[in-house]
Parts: sequence; C-alpha cells; structure tokens
Amino acid sequence: MNGGNAHDLIIRPLLTEKSTALRTGHHKYCFAVRTYANRVNVKWAVEKILDVKVKSVNILNVSGKVKRMGRFSGKRPDWKKAIVTLHPGEKIGFFEA
Repeated sequence: MNGGNAHDLIIRPLLTEKSTALRTGHHKYCFAVRTYANRVNVKWAVEKILDVKVKSVNILNVSGKVKRMGRFSGKRPDWKKAIVTLHPGEKIGFFEA
C-alpha cells in the first residue's frame, strides 16, 4: 500500500470464541478489515501497526445478514475478515491482556 495509512485498513480486532480458540492453539489473530483489502495490504498494516512478523494471511468475505423489523426488511453490510498467522514466538499484547 503506497503512502496509505495502515490504521485505515484495519477496522477492529475480532474477539469471539472461535477467534480465541485460533489464537491460543495456532497463533492466529482475527481482524475486521476494509472490503478493498487484500493479503499483501493486511500483512503490511499488521506488521507496521503492531510490530510483529506475519507468517501468512487468509481473507474471508462475510455476507451481511438479512434482518426484518416487522414487515420491513433490510440487510446488514457485507464485510471482510482477515485471519493473520504470526511466526512462532510472536505475540500481540492487547489480545493477551
């Protein structure tokens, strides 16, 4: 990402039961990222922001759910999830606290 801001690419960390299991067993951390993000951009942003060495990045497109309020129907927005694998020995501090 040339001249871009790494903080714009990563929206938030995902703290769910599944992401906790991935983190403790496999050194994988989950983030919600922008829909235009790709593996190279996510790797660059995580290494720059969190000062860790990234081994690999997997990206998933998550479809928004259709929700109803009475007779009216709407849809939550689609979003993208990144699963970042770190090298052995690397940790992200705010996940561990």
